[in-house]
Amino acid sequence: MKVFNTTAVCVPSKHYMVDLSGRVKEIRKLVDAGKYFTINRARQYGKTTTLKALQQELQKDYLVLGLSFEGITSSGFRTEGEFVQTFSRLILDQSEFFGVKISEKVIEAFEMYCEQDPAKVRMDELYRTFRRWISREDKRIVLIIDEVDSATNNQVFLDFLGLLRDGYIARESDGTPAFQSVILSGVTDIKHLKNRIRDEDRHKVNSPWNIAADFDIDMSLSESGIRGMLDEYEKDHHSGMDTEAIAKKIREYTNGYPFLVSRICQLIDSEVVNGFGLSKAWTKDGFDEAIKLILTEKNTLFESLTVKLINYPELRDALYSVLMEGTRITYNPMQESILQMEMYGFIVNEGGVIAVSNRIFETLLYNLFLSDADFKDNVFGRNGDLGRSIFIHDCVLDVPLIMDHFIKTYTEVCGPLVDKFREKDGRELFLLYLKPIINGTGNYYIEAQTRDQRRTDVIIDYLGQQYIIELKIWRGDRYNADGERQICEYLDYFGLNTGYMLSFNFNKKKETGVRPVHIGDKLLYEGTV
Repeated sequence: MKVFNTTAVCVPSKHYMVDLSGRVKEIRKLVDAGKYFTINRARQYGKTTTLKALQQELQKDYLVLGLSFEGITSSGFRTEGEFVQTFSRLILDQSEFFGVKISEKVIEAFEMYCEQDPAKVRMDELYRTFRRWISREDKRIVLIIDEVDSATNNQVFLDFLGLLRDGYIARESDGTPAFQSVILSGVTDIKHLKNRIRDEDRHKVNSPWNIAADFDIDMSLSESGIRGMLDEYEKDHHSGMDTEAIAKKIREYTNGYPFLVSRICQLIDSEVVNGFGLSKAWTKDGFDEAIKLILTEKNTLFESLTVKLINYPELRDALYSVLMEGTRITYNPMQESILQMEMYGFIVNEGGVIAVSNRIFETLLYNLFLSDADFKDNVFGRNGDLGRSIFIHDCVLDVPLIMDHFIKTYTEVCGPLVDKFREKDGRELFLLYLKPIINGTGNYYIEAQTRDQRRTDVIIDYLGQQYIIELKIWRGDRYNADGERQICEYLDYFGLNTGYMLSFNFNKKKETGVRPVHIGDKLLYEGTV
């Protein structure tokens, strides 16, 4: 029986996975056209799985060398001789372990490099060997190198890229034998690496990979692709799931990030099913449980992202500004911090403005930022905790009571500091107040389209029910009426009749508290701080 996989390469015969054939055909067009290019995507974005599928597709017409730098230590990049020997061993492994047909003369040439004193081995000799091989080989040769990130800080690797570039230029100008295509894969965008023109001239640099074609193929998993994977699962397990609805939910939360898609399915199949049973596990309730589990676990992807925030505080500050303060930052591909955030998978370009790449990451970052604020200044903790049980009746959240207690606590603890609080502070404090009430049982997320300096919609999923709370700054009766109309439209979208509005009003004559307001067939509970 197949399983969902989140480690290493996905294998179609062993794992439930999205059909990659369409993506592979698009990449093959670049190979057939003789392009050299880089596949740089964030961690666990399906790069290696895609390359394996591509390799199988290309083997029918090309001799494919599928290498990986993952196991190469720093000593392999110390000198050009040691690099040549390491690279030669990778080529020899292709013949010995992976069934790539390489002639005896070529094998002898690479074995010779391995046997020589590394101080006497030159990289240009390695490329001459490649040229002889390419000129005599019946099939055109495609070179694929995965996990190149470990090499990007090494001058020797940059020199190697320079040789590949020179070979490409010579092939285009006079037909000199060169690889049909070279594909480099990793998180780092190789096109932005710079190489010193001469060792003694540190200020003059060029790009050793400036001949690379743009790679703009979408590697996220589509809703239809996810549904196809779930349809295959359903044929095996007969859970009765609505594959179209579950695929839509998964896509909404992950934006097609391959690891997150597989991990949610894996959690439902391996953990949620134990408590819910098979049929209920693959419903909205089971999905919500999986989201709760993924947001509280320590997986390699989340750990990698949080480490990046520690190592690059400017990235953290930018993401905090976008999420917590509603700042609109224009997407500028020439801005280094934006390039870094995009490269690591934090953000996407959404209509010319940067946005966090998916709802899972957004909530993860919210939780991280809120935890930091909680540790620094636990204002509500000092005021005493009434216990979350008073806010829950028959498994239903009493949101008006939550709002009422928040208003009283905010007024008591923060009231004297009104003039010093920015607009975003009240919102952050409300999330700090809400989070422990639903923690462990419910989830929340922020509707990205309403997150700005005027309005924020918090959507809570709690034991199968949804609650929508609009947080906003009071800007007068007319603005408030517009807010009422907007939330009523939003309630219609979710099929709900009850909503909640919490206004932060800094007028001295305000009336605080919570009151019900009927608007058409909708009931709104409006709270004023």
